[in-house]
Amino acid sequence: MSDNDKEYQGTDQKKENTFEDICFVCRRPESKAGRMYRLPNNICICEDCMHRTMDAVSQFDYNNLLGNPTLMNELNMNNLFGGRGDFASGIPNSQRVKKSDPNAKENRIDLKDIPAPHKIKASLDEYVIGQEKAKKVISVAVYNHYKRVATDSMDDIEIEKSNILMIGPTGSGKTYLVKTLARLLNVPLAIADATSLTEAGYIGDDIESVISKLLAAAGNDVSRAEQGIVFIDEIDKIAKKKSTTARDVSGESVQQGMLKLLEGAEVEVPVGANSKNAMVPLATVNTRNILFICGGAFPDLEDIIKNRLTKSSSIGFNAELKDKYDKDTDILAKVTTEDLKKFGMIPEFLGRLPIICSLKGLDKEALIQILKEPKNAILKQYQKLLALDEVDLEFDDGALEAIADKALERDTGARALRSIIEDIMLDIMYEIPKDDNIGRVVLTREYIEGVGGPRIEMRSQTGPMHYISENNQKTASNIE
Repeated sequence: MSDNDKEYQGTDQKKENTFEDICFVCRRPESKAGRMYRLPNNICICEDCMHRTMDAVSQFDYNNLLGNPTLMNELNMNNLFGGRGDFASGIPNSQRVKKSDPNAKENRIDLKDIPAPHKIKASLDEYVIGQEKAKKVISVAVYNHYKRVATDSMDDIEIEKSNILMIGPTGSGKTYLVKTLARLLNVPLAIADATSLTEAGYIGDDIESVISKLLAAAGNDVSRAEQGIVFIDEIDKIAKKKSTTARDVSGESVQQGMLKLLEGAEVEVPVGANSKNAMVPLATVNTRNILFICGGAFPDLEDIIKNRLTKSSSIGFNAELKDKYDKDTDILAKVTTEDLKKFGMIPEFLGRLPIICSLKGLDKEALIQILKEPKNAILKQYQKLLALDEVDLEFDDGALEAIADKALERDTGARALRSIIEDIMLDIMYEIPKDDNIGRVVLTREYIEGVGGPRIEMRSQTGPMHYISENNQKTASNIE
């Protein structure tokens, strides 16, 4: 065997040792099944399955079989298991649990490595525009949570977990906030959708599938997954169904099933699958130190809040007017648990989400800032695309205002900006590569509104680039 083969074999063996052995028959990992018997071709069988197999084999008479060497050669170990000499390697690592090492440094969170709340917020400010109160609430909650994880069992005072409920209109940045937060903290993050969750035994994802996604994000490392963040989006879709006599398998039942996850309990979750019936090993995960952030748009919640605030309206000089809060853009900030109960959330569920954080709807100024200020702003992305063709792309102030006005009309928040930019840039991206003399494209309000064309500035083919005067400008429609 060459030195390269030995080195490769050693690396492969080291990688293999980081995962637990899985019984070929019952699919239990060695942490649950106990001692494993190793057979040829890297097949592992636990003691229970080995005894059952031997008991079953002893019931048959193999005299005729043993007397036929040709048949014995056909029934060797490789053929018995599908002709694959490396059956154990056929089990993907996504279905295998990493061995736990409590002394590993990467499994511990050091207090010195936890950024202070003002540093977390400053990092969020680079990517998220507006939502100042929401960023402050999340920064403090996350900082306190990981202080709690890092100082676990240091004294007799046990700090309880503070899960977060984020309420805000669509496109206000709920998911983007959590994604940015997990990237800054370098912790495992799982984003799940509550719309697919159903009660155990029904078609759909089990509630434990939320933890399965977190375990997969942690590389099947249970100890690392137990310190991660789970963001459950569309949480308002599991509200209690009103005026129905059928069993609410995707509403109140899901809320009740999630109580133990939010509180903190040891749950068995499938590894590499969303269902416990998928013939995959099960891992035990303790959710005590997992931070849960639930988010939802909660449509029609504004009407519930307005009815509560104006229920004392009457006639007179000091009366509360019915339309007093109709133009209040921050009405969700006045939400209470009573409003959420009327919406359809059960009290036990709300009690496990002590921090309620509301996000504002985006106004025109915020949409303009989102277009140009963040590190990965949409305009910067298209400027980089055209820069690869050696063309400068600019948007004047009138164009930015026109784009923001169109986004407000669609009423889908920041999500509308991307679709609008894609639409207006289609002709530009199609026509620009036709002419190598184009040096700069300036988009104006007239072009955004469809009543004019962009300003196209040409450059000289010899010498440094210079731009033609405005009298010789072309439009995107006549670039050839």
